[in-house]
Amino acid sequence: MNFLNKANLDNNLLSQIRYQLESVEIHDYHLAKLLCKVIPSNCPFERTVTVFGRTLFQIPPLCKINPLYEQIVGLRFKCLLYLVNECGEDAKKYC
Repeated sequence: MNFLNKANLDNNLLSQIRYQLESVEIHDYHLAKLLCKVIPSNCPFERTVTVFGRTLFQIPPLCKINPLYEQIVGLRFKCLLYLVNECGEDAKKYC
C-alpha cells in the first residue's frame, strides 16, 4: 500500500468517525450526565506555569490539534441541551 492510499484510508476512517459522533442523539439521562462529566468544558492541557508568583511560561491549548475535537465538544453540547431542556437540570454544575 503506497502512502497516498494509506492517507486516503486514514482520512476516510476519520471522516466516518466524525460522522458517527455528529449523528449521535441523546435520549438517556444517565448517558448525558456521564458524558458531561467525562468531556471537559475547556481544554485540560492549557497551563500557565508560575513559580513564586512569576509566570515562567504558558502551555497553549492543544485540544485544537485533536481531529475529533469539534465533534466531541458538539456531543457534550448535545448532552447539556438534553439535560437542560428535557430533564430540567441546571447546566452550571457541568461548567
